[in-house]
Amino acid sequence: MKSVVTTVVTAADAAGRFPSTSDLESVQGSLQRAAARLEAAEKLAGNLDAVAQEAYDACIKKYSYLNNAGEANSTDTFRAKCLRDIKHYMRLINYSLVVGGTGPLDEWGIAGQREVYRALNLPTAPYIEALSFARTRGCAPRDMSAQALVEYNALLDYVINSLS
Repeated sequence: MKSVVTTVVTAADAAGRFPSTSDLESVQGSLQRAAARLEAAEKLAGNLDAVAQEAYDACIKKYSYLNNAGEANSTDTFRAKCLRDIKHYMRLINYSLVVGGTGPLDEWGIAGQREVYRALNLPTAPYIEALSFARTRGCAPRDMSAQALVEYNALLDYVINSLS
């Protein structure tokens, strides 16, 4: 799993050099933000089901046509799968907060997602809406500290951009 430390070391090794000063500063910055990331991970883990459900409800409210017969949210099975996918992204965001890098998202959430959605004829706009809702729903200090919210939102933006 990629973290800022493994990414820096791997890049330096591939270039046949030791990590540079700027590489080490990058690692240091990540370590300094670790407490905020772990706070965000803890808050998200404690509320994952509620956050995912609210995000799902928001996307279905905006894209209500998905409930029509034959659409992506038209059966109980499809509804469960859509909610499951949103929870999956939120769980991967949680893992990424813990490791301090986008590795879990890259490896288990983003790689191949467009091809899968295209092959299954699933629109990405509802997922973008769900994750965007989760992003705007978060509030400091109600949900987490301002710095923890910055870390959380950065990963939501990362996923949103990958789906766009």
